[in-house]
Amino acid sequence: MAKKEFEPKKKLLEEKVINLSRVTKVTKGGRHFRFSATVVVGNRKGLVGIGTSKANEVNDAIAKASKVANKNVFRVALEDNRTIPHEATGKVGRGVVMLKKAKEGTGVIAGGAARAVLELAGIKDIVSKSLGSNTQVNVAKATLEALKSIRTPAKVAQLRGKKVEEL
Repeated sequence: MAKKEFEPKKKLLEEKVINLSRVTKVTKGGRHFRFSATVVVGNRKGLVGIGTSKANEVNDAIAKASKVANKNVFRVALEDNRTIPHEATGKVGRGVVMLKKAKEGTGVIAGGAARAVLELAGIKDIVSKSLGSNTQVNVAKATLEALKSIRTPAKVAQLRGKKVEEL
């Protein structure tokens, strides 16, 4: 039998590590160190997801978090393929993120973890404000919650049982 050559599967989604930290478990035998990783994945065209995982090695933690993020991918409602249809707020823990639509050419006005999520989601013009806690993981998750809460006019019309023109 001839050996089959396996080509690695092409990655459709870009990934970006938001947070990487060393966590410690203290036991009777001493300290056990592990690594915690939070990764955001997206295709810059409306798909985005986030994942968190722990492992004994940094690379393993990042790989596991990436795998979890790929399972949690969802589609973001975009307007004109550049911004969001309306203002949205997301809250996770004490981290609160407010998102506002912006005019063309504004760019992504956001800091740190929120910027990574918004850029990988494919949003080009947006204003973001982080309120409350500045924990990177909570800010990233709150940004995702805000993006999930966004509804398009078509979705609102469907929920109300009307046509888009009637709104």
